[in-house]
Amino acid sequence: MQIKKINVRNFRILQDSEMDFDTKVCLLLGRNNTGKTSFMVVLEKFLKTRDFDFNDFSICLRNELFDINENTDVNKMAIQLILSIEYKESDDLCNISDFLLDLDPDCKTINLLFECSIKKDKLLDAIKFRGSMLKEKFIANNIKQYLQCRVFTFDSLEDLKTENRYKLIEKDFKDVEKLIDFEIIHAKRNVASSEEKTGIKVLSKLTTEYYNKTVENPTDKFENINNLISDMDGQLDNSYQDFFANFLKNAKEFLNMTDLKVVSNLKAKEIINDSSEVVYGDLAKRLPEHLNGLGHMNILFLLLTIEIKKASFKNNNKDIKLLLIEEPEAHTHPQIQYIFARKIEKILNDVPNLQTIISTHSPHMVSKHSFENIRYMALKNSENGDNIKIKNFHKELNKKYKDEQKEFSFLKQYLSVRSSELFFADKAIFIEGISEGILLDYFIKQYDGEENKKEEEKEKNDKTYKSQYIPLSAQNITVVQAGANAKAFRYFIDFLHIPTLIITDIDTVYRKDGKKTTYPACAVTDPNLCFTSNETIKYYYDAPQFNPGCSVCSAWINNIINHANTSISDFVNVFYQYEEEGYYPRSFEDAFINVNLAQLKHKKENLLGIKNEDELDENTDIYDLTQKIIDKKSDFASSLLYIAYTEDDVEWAVPKYIKEGLSWLQKK
Repeated sequence: MQIKKINVRNFRILQDSEMDFDTKVCLLLGRNNTGKTSFMVVLEKFLKTRDFDFNDFSICLRNELFDINENTDVNKMAIQLILSIEYKESDDLCNISDFLLDLDPDCKTINLLFECSIKKDKLLDAIKFRGSMLKEKFIANNIKQYLQCRVFTFDSLEDLKTENRYKLIEKDFKDVEKLIDFEIIHAKRNVASSEEKTGIKVLSKLTTEYYNKTVENPTDKFENINNLISDMDGQLDNSYQDFFANFLKNAKEFLNMTDLKVVSNLKAKEIINDSSEVVYGDLAKRLPEHLNGLGHMNILFLLLTIEIKKASFKNNNKDIKLLLIEEPEAHTHPQIQYIFARKIEKILNDVPNLQTIISTHSPHMVSKHSFENIRYMALKNSENGDNIKIKNFHKELNKKYKDEQKEFSFLKQYLSVRSSELFFADKAIFIEGISEGILLDYFIKQYDGEENKKEEEKEKNDKTYKSQYIPLSAQNITVVQAGANAKAFRYFIDFLHIPTLIITDIDTVYRKDGKKTTYPACAVTDPNLCFTSNETIKYYYDAPQFNPGCSVCSAWINNIINHANTSISDFVNVFYQYEEEGYYPRSFEDAFINVNLAQLKHKKENLLGIKNEDELDENTDIYDLTQKIIDKKSDFASSLLYIAYTEDDVEWAVPKYIKEGLSWLQKK
């Protein structure tokens, strides 16, 4: 028996969001403010607290809420959580039988509607006697008193419409509690560093809680056992190793802390609340828990809390077991996040029918998780207000890449070790060349500097003008060194809906006939130019199949040279060389030398990665010059960066195509 779908309606930014839940562990991802926390909170509110207020209602319904009157359909405004639960013939149907509506033996699904609705008549009566208070303010301050939470079972989503609500069968929350066991571990955990006295005994209190859930300790006559405390400490030390075996095993695997122990520290008057503590090392070198680092404290707290939740699930033994873990990466370094992501499924695996949702902002967590587990929360704008769509990463992309399976395979392997930051980025830059990657931060700094000067000049000339410029260096941009494989990311970028700049080279070629026809590099102005060898340009600008003498191919490459083509992706724009200072470069090095020739001549003695440096003073053909002087591209780029950061008289010019690309991205 398991939850198959979760649907949330009218709760904060989750106007109508549905998540399929066909895995034991679900990783919930998304950029900031895409509703990850809200998704977890609405589950907690309906399954635990049933505590709602004005701020929980969807923003797009606020005006309708403020205008509430006798004709308002409050059913359309209700906060709703819908759980679709699937069961098997082999399951014990005792607790779920109260929710069965369809006696068809082939139907193995029930639907539960949790609803927080407005008591309209009572609220309208209260509004009449509000006095001089604004109606909007009265509703915002007092609507909490006029809310009711109910739970229903139903057959079809059509039953939720006002005209069909008579088909809903109301149930008692006590019946739900028999069926569903729910636990949540919040991101704001009560863990403190060694300098914060409030957190000194956090782990020790948890070990006591865990022990007391398992063993009934006497609650009176503490004075009579004072003489036994010393002996009991020694005996309980051994007993604790068994009780906390899983926690200690996981902690040692995560943190390599071979000396971690839970020991008895009985105090007669506090035996229930303070009977154990977590320490490090043997007695002679023992340290208390709060002298450990915050990262270790947090992961130990998390692991121990998970053990407590697991014990609770096992003891209650309900049909549906749902655990939410919010941002387990809090205060932990990447290595621990990797280990947690790799081991969490194994840790949870011994609880039958347990389903777990983990929200995270950590690319380290993502990179070690199965992509089948990923659910991505994306903001979707519409005329009816913003909403969050919860997308199944693997299912959706598997369909998109059905004709590009090699690219999909590459993408999955690449993201498993690098660039999972894209899931959380607002924008992206793909770099195909080594040199561009080395110098990109410098180019962004130069671009931001020029734009800030323009804004300062505007403010100086117009006192009413206020700059709205947000520097690229301050934006949430992920940079990916993709080599020649940027085309493999097309559908992934479309899936994420993030503006993406690809910086590459035009890579023009000509045809050379011989025993074997080849296509060597040539200058953009070469009269024999016939096409480009750049796969990214060909892919994103939908190049025709190249055939010598093909008029369609000639027209296409002419459009590329003139920047007249349009990308096949709504989110990807590819930038390559422009004509600049009377010359059209073919490569990055070509373009850089063209706009920085005078300074390169001046600094040629300090340049690395070049040869035939005297050509800088003698050769005026930029294309020919580039071919003759560039030796090692990475060394050349590194020395350019070193010179820029160590010599005050050098400020390299940014090639036009890179500047134009950064401008496009900044405006998105």
